[in-house]
Amino acid sequence: MNIHEYQGKELFRAYGVPVPRGHVAFSIEEAVSHAKELDSNIAAVKAQIHAGGRGKAGGVKIAKTHEEVRTYAKELLGKTLVTHQTGEEGQVIQRLLIEEGVDIEREYYIGLVLNRETGRVSFMASKEGGMDIEEVAENTPEKILYEEIDPLVGLTAFQGRRIAYGLGLPKKAAKQGVELFQKLYKLYLQTDASIIEINPLIITREEKLIALDAKLNFDDNALSRQEGIRGYRDESEEDPKELEAGKYDLSYIALDGNIGCMVNGAGLAMATMDIIKHYGGSPANFLDVGGSATRENVANAFRILLSDENVKGVFVNIFGGIMKCDVIAAGIVEALKTVEMNVPLVVRLEGTNVDKGREILANSQVEVLSAFSMDDGAKKIVKATKSPQ
Repeated sequence: MNIHEYQGKELFRAYGVPVPRGHVAFSIEEAVSHAKELDSNIAAVKAQIHAGGRGKAGGVKIAKTHEEVRTYAKELLGKTLVTHQTGEEGQVIQRLLIEEGVDIEREYYIGLVLNRETGRVSFMASKEGGMDIEEVAENTPEKILYEEIDPLVGLTAFQGRRIAYGLGLPKKAAKQGVELFQKLYKLYLQTDASIIEINPLIITREEKLIALDAKLNFDDNALSRQEGIRGYRDESEEDPKELEAGKYDLSYIALDGNIGCMVNGAGLAMATMDIIKHYGGSPANFLDVGGSATRENVANAFRILLSDENVKGVFVNIFGGIMKCDVIAAGIVEALKTVEMNVPLVVRLEGTNVDKGREILANSQVEVLSAFSMDDGAKKIVKATKSPQ
């Protein structure tokens, strides 16, 4: 789960991480009012969407007067902002962060992320703050410092000092940095975060460290025990189909292709998408119905698939183990009683109760192309979606 920058800074404040003074605004008048409250020579007007690259895309403005705040707020609110992380469709700006200006001497990058190879949290830092860290990692990886954190002892003061001196922080700021790094690690653990990034972490001329940005993601699987974090969820920033799928415990991720996929098991789902690509098709989604889905859940999954206007064909690829083939077949028939099916449907069933599943489809009014292997099914759906309808 993603949250907004201003929400991330609320968490930073709660854990003692320094951030600029600021307030969220949902209207032009709120933006101007907050700017007056800050009583700062300059104010940053920052678009709040769940995506990075806002500054380069024109989503961050520096205002020197209250009238400029008004102008920028009017320009940004309701605008669709397109960044390298939003895709071409962009995201609509519904709120702004109005923040005091700060005196920047130098910028750094700080990040915490789970290293799945080591099973530990990696603390990353770089002198190249304010830049696209992905480009730094690709072109000049030697400029990124890494510290693997032992879960038994946490981020030690020694590791914090090594990061601080590796960044070249002056003595006064280095001491603050060690404390700040340990607070970030504590925040990471206690909130079940999956990513914490500050880009940039700045140092002022008075040698004070301030988090000028805040990007935090959280583990969806841990939200049941994170009531406070759940309260930060902004469903308007999420794909409606993914939200709907979540209600039925379905793993759904929208993609930009035109072949809808319904599969049981994440590994089989990935293999299904790969073989569709292999034969020249393009998957419209990742959809894993899991091993314990009910007939109703399968019907809802099918309905979600067909609600995507980009879907020009559907490939159902089920290997029946715990999830029985007849349950999938019954779910498809149930779904098509309420949803109009006007695109080709290819179904490959194999495994538990496969004969019953095929019989259910054969005795229904569903127009279906049967496949007897993944290879056969992928070829058929790619051919069907490329043929004139």
